[in-house]
Amino acid sequence: MATHEQEITEPVDLCRPDGTLNPAALGWSRTPLHRANLRGWGRTKRWEHWCVTTPTHLVALTVSDLDFLALNTVYLLEYGPQGREFECTSLVPGGFGVRLPDTVAGSPGADEVVVGPARPSGGKVRIEIRDETSGTRLRARCLTPARLPLEVDLLVGRPEGHESLSVVVPWSERRFQYTSKHTALPAAGRVRIGAGTLEFGGDEAAWAVLDHGRGRWPRTVDWNWGAASGRTDGHTVGLQFGGRWTAGTGSTENGLCVDGRLTKIGEELDWRWSTSDPLAPWTVRTPSSGQVDLTFTPFHNRSAHTDVGLIANRTDQRFGHYDGRIRTDDGTAIAVERLLGWAEDVHMRW
Repeated sequence: MATHEQEITEPVDLCRPDGTLNPAALGWSRTPLHRANLRGWGRTKRWEHWCVTTPTHLVALTVSDLDFLALNTVYLLEYGPQGREFECTSLVPGGFGVRLPDTVAGSPGADEVVVGPARPSGGKVRIEIRDETSGTRLRARCLTPARLPLEVDLLVGRPEGHESLSVVVPWSERRFQYTSKHTALPAAGRVRIGAGTLEFGGDEAAWAVLDHGRGRWPRTVDWNWGAASGRTDGHTVGLQFGGRWTAGTGSTENGLCVDGRLTKIGEELDWRWSTSDPLAPWTVRTPSSGQVDLTFTPFHNRSAHTDVGLIANRTDQRFGHYDGRIRTDDGTAIAVERLLGWAEDVHMRW
């Protein structure tokens, strides 16, 4: 195995009755098995983030409940020099009307999340995430800053036996995070922007990634997150990488999903990137095992800065392609060539 961490194979509660971390929940699983039974208020963070990519465009939906406020976002990017970029963000003081349910063992995320008015005007966002028999339905509506209506309707598939990475990261018994990352999920549907339509999953494949999070966080934290999905070297590959925020906890959120099978990597990654040149290549490597040796070359930088008193955020999320090599648990070496995804550098005070 590529990790020393305990693999969890049976459903388990994240928290004890007093709200502290359940020691039996420490570990990782190939399917969601933790019930995130968080209680009370105070540094509690819950979110659902979906990103669906194609070779020419992508869309991301985020619903987040951060205790004292909620941030709900729809983001659309068309690649290339003439590509369009739209972002609709709704900030809800007190998080009124935004309540994300506890995770249920066996579910890929929240079974049903609905936020915002059915017909949102400027500054409002409508997002729906619903579990269906054939997968997860993603719908969204908003009015962009350019006054163009934007509507999302996508279905993310759930292939039989497709594995994901769920892991508990502990800072202490009162500060901990349950994260469930799902990569390389097939998706199809469309996004309407103004009078135009962008197709997902038609002639070009579309791939979805889910970041499902539940936990209680420190006041200030820095992280790297990288993910990618697609076909390369005859395989369907999903990359899931994290960094900095897990250092010293004994847990990592690093994994490879190859043809639906997860390789969990317990080693902290070596991330190298430029803070001055947003489009300079990154390197992401496992310094000891050699299981990951990749270069990430960005083509677009999404820079976001938020400062609303209690929350301050700096995010530099670069979209681009991964190239290099990875190796699975069974020793299979895979050449990674232009695998589409992202890598980000985040500072958060919340």
